[in-house]
Amino acid sequence: MTCLATRTTLPRPWRSDRDRPPLAGAASLGLRPLLDGPRRPGRVLAAFPSAVYVEVRTGREPRVLGLVIPEAVRLPNAVVVTAPELRAQLASVQVGTEASVGDGVVELGGVRVRARRWWDPAPVLGPVSRIGLERGVAALQRLLDRCPRHHGLTGHPAPGNLATACVAGDLAGTVDAAERIVGLGPGLTPSGDDMLAGLLVALRVLGGAVAEGADTAGGRGGEAAGEEAVWLAGWLGAAVTPYADTRTTTLAATLLHCAAQGRPSAEMAAVLRALAGHEPLEPAATRLLATGHTSGADLTWGLLTGCLSILGGARGRRRESA
Repeated sequence: MTCLATRTTLPRPWRSDRDRPPLAGAASLGLRPLLDGPRRPGRVLAAFPSAVYVEVRTGREPRVLGLVIPEAVRLPNAVVVTAPELRAQLASVQVGTEASVGDGVVELGGVRVRARRWWDPAPVLGPVSRIGLERGVAALQRLLDRCPRHHGLTGHPAPGNLATACVAGDLAGTVDAAERIVGLGPGLTPSGDDMLAGLLVALRVLGGAVAEGADTAGGRGGEAAGEEAVWLAGWLGAAVTPYADTRTTTLAATLLHCAAQGRPSAEMAAVLRALAGHEPLEPAATRLLATGHTSGADLTWGLLTGCLSILGGARGRRRESA
């Protein structure tokens, strides 16, 4: 009997992490300039079981990128990786780990991720009527009032000053109060910055939707109020983002830049869609309010303040030009 030798192909051992194929990720469109650019060095500035945040040495925003698993809070500067092995790999990542970002790839420690798909953090709401927004705001206010978590600046005068000026349509007062609140409060994203992020997103995204949705009930007043909100968002964003670069954390500064462009977290975008009547409000608001220690309440406060500013304009508030 003739025996034929057979060759068994064994799995090829990886000689190093660089030989391992990168994991596939879905990246926010806001990160495209950073990921499509040349390789830049960076370092891990925060590490959690479900996410790590990398600060990249670049002179322009975005400067911070997040690698997250699907269950994590989906910030507008995130790359979402569904591969289950990422969770185990993130467990070994420590703050200060060297990283590089560019040419479509994020590398840090033993983690390598390539952006294979893109998602847009900016919600598309379509036209929103003033009457519909009033109902949504009333319901969201009730949910916030019932929430056991309070915003992080409870008892501090800064949020009240900002809300009063913004709802009154006082541009100078709003800008002054916003500049004072940048970086206020503890944490990776201070409460003042989360409040501003919610406010900026509401003014820009819902303001634009209300301008599109001016109806018989809202008339020209509804359209003008929405346009005014977008106008205010432009001024406010231009005022606070330069302050953010020097007065708050790098992650908070990046998120303020995102908010000024109308790019919220996925949790905040769900609340915006609910306020526009596209999905139930309570589940979306509950998820947002559960974000972080006080971030959810801070962001919701900002959203409500922006909505009240829009509604104030829709009721005939006269804008005083600066």
